[in-house]
Amino acid sequence: MTYPIEVAGLKRELPICKVTDDLYIGAFLCFGDAELTVACARELLKLVPADSYDYIFTAEAKSIPLIHEMARQSGAAKYFIARKGAKAYMPDPIHVEDHSITTAGTQKLFLGRDDADLIRGKRILIMDDVISTGGSLKAMEALVQEAGGVVTGKVAVLAEGDAADRTDIKFLKKLPLFNADGTVKD
Repeated sequence: MTYPIEVAGLKRELPICKVTDDLYIGAFLCFGDAELTVACARELLKLVPADSYDYIFTAEAKSIPLIHEMARQSGAAKYFIARKGAKAYMPDPIHVEDHSITTAGTQKLFLGRDDADLIRGKRILIMDDVISTGGSLKAMEALVQEAGGVVTGKVAVLAEGDAADRTDIKFLKKLPLFNADGTVKD
C-alpha cells in the first residue's frame, strides 16, 4: 500500500508502514532521492527569513541530507546534527532523552561540547523531515537550550496527524495517519 503525495512540486508514493496494530504511517524518505532533497530544502528555506537564525539544527539520521542541502543552498558554512549516541570525537558531550513513534523505546540525543559552545547565545532553526508527536522536536529544542542557544523557528517537510494543527512549526505539507487497510484515519 502507498499514499500519493505532492510536496515541493514533486509527486511521490509513500509506503504505508505499521507502527502499531491500529496505527500506520506514510514513510517519507529523502535518502537516495536527490531531486526530492533539493526541492524540499529549497522550499523549507522559503518558510523562514534567512536573518532570523544563525545556524540550522537537526537530529540524525533521516534529516541529514535535508540539512546539508539547506546549508548548501543558503551558503551556511556550518550546521549541527544531534547524534543518537556519544561518539569518541565528541568532547564532554551533553545529551537529552527522546521518545519517537518511529523508534522503539527511549533514545538519547547527544551534542559535543565543542558544538554546544558554538551554539551558545546563537539563534537556532530546528528542522526535521516529519513531525508527528513532537517528541524528537522537543528533545532537539531541549538540547539547543542545554547548549545555551535560542530556538527561533521550527520547520519540517511534513506535519503528520495532529502536528499539522500546531502553530509553533512551519511545514510544507500535511501527512495523514492511516488505518491497517490503508485508509486515512479520521
